[in-house]
Amino acid sequence: MSKPSCTVCGSPMMKNGTTSAGTQRWRCSDCGASSVRRIDSSAKWLNAFIRWLLGKASQAELKVTARTFRKKTSRFWKLWPIIPMCDEIHHVVYMDGIWLSRKCVILIACTDDYVIGCHLAKTENSKDWGCLMQRIASPDVLVCDGGGGIEKARRAYWPRTKVQRCTFHAFCQVKRCTTTRPKTQAGVDLYALAKDLMHVDSLQRSAEWLASFHRWCTNYETFLKERSDDGRHYKHERLRKARKGLVALCNAGTLFTYLDEELLCDGAVPSMSNRIENLNGRIRRMLVNHRGMNIDHRIKAIFWFCYMNSECPKGFAEMLKAFPDDDKVREWRMRAAKANGDQTGAPARWGEGLVWSELHHETPYPYGID
Repeated sequence: MSKPSCTVCGSPMMKNGTTSAGTQRWRCSDCGASSVRRIDSSAKWLNAFIRWLLGKASQAELKVTARTFRKKTSRFWKLWPIIPMCDEIHHVVYMDGIWLSRKCVILIACTDDYVIGCHLAKTENSKDWGCLMQRIASPDVLVCDGGGGIEKARRAYWPRTKVQRCTFHAFCQVKRCTTTRPKTQAGVDLYALAKDLMHVDSLQRSAEWLASFHRWCTNYETFLKERSDDGRHYKHERLRKARKGLVALCNAGTLFTYLDEELLCDGAVPSMSNRIENLNGRIRRMLVNHRGMNIDHRIKAIFWFCYMNSECPKGFAEMLKAFPDDDKVREWRMRAAKANGDQTGAPARWGEGLVWSELHHETPYPYGID
C-alpha cells in the first residue's frame, strides 16, 4: 500500500500507531499533521444498487441484510442520471412514451442498439417532445406510433426527417373500431384490409393495398352515410372513425416510408416500432420485479435503466461526481422560472400573471381619498 500524502503540506506521511478502533494512523514528518486513510466505498455501493435495480433479485436475496442495503444506498435515489446530448446522425430513431400515472409519462428515444434520450413530462405534447428532440441530431427516419404532439414537434425540430407510422398500431386502431368479429360485411372487409397492411413488403403490394382501400371506401360510401331514425347520428360511427384514421395516414404518406428506395440505400427501415416496444416491456418488467416503489422511485428507476442502456455509461465513481441531485435540479428549475419573470420559482403559465398596466395608470383617479 502506497504512503498517503499530507493534506496540509503535501509531504509523504509515516505510520504512527493505530486508533482505538484499530485503524492505521498516519503522521506528517514535516508539519506534524495526523490523519487516517478513509476508503470511499460509494462507487461500490452504487454498483450494487444499480445491479439490484436492474436485476430480478429482491433485497432479501442479497448478500447483506435488507436494512443495511437500504441504509447504504438510500442517497442514490436523489441522483438524476442524465444521458448526454446525441450529435451522431442515426438512420432510424424510435420514439415512444411510457406512462406511470395519469399525469406522468417518460418520453424515450432509442436506436436499434441503445437508448439516446429520455424526458420526464406530464403529457405527450409537442412541447415536451420538442425538448427531447432538441438533444438529438435529426435522423433520416422517425418510427413512432403516432402519439399526441410528436408530429408537430417533428415539423418544428426535425423538418427533414421522414416518419414511418407503425403499421401494427395502425392495425390496432382499426381493430378497436371493428373488433375481431365484425358484424357487418363492411367491417369484415376493413378488418381484413388492416391485417393485410402488416404484410406489405414491396411498392407493388403497397399500391395494390391503397387501391383496395380506395375501392372499399367507394363501395361502402352510401352504407357509411346511413343515419339513425332521428337523423342526428350516423349508424356506423365506429367504421367511419376507422376509415378517417386510415385516410389520414394515407394522405400523410407515412404508412409505407419503409419502402422508400432512397432511404433503403442507407439501410433497412422497419415498418413497426417493435424495438422500443420491447424496451418498454423490459422497463415494465423491472417495475414489476420491484413493485411497491413510490412514483419518485419509479421515475428514477426508469432513468437509471435508460442511462445504463445508453451508448457509453460512465464509471460508477464518475457518476457520483457528474450527476445532479434533487437539490441541484430544484435550483435549476428555480433559476429557469425566475428567468421567465417569476420570482417565486413557480413555472410561468398563460393567464396567471398580473399585468403591470392593470395596477398602475398614468392618468390620475377622478377622485381622491381624504
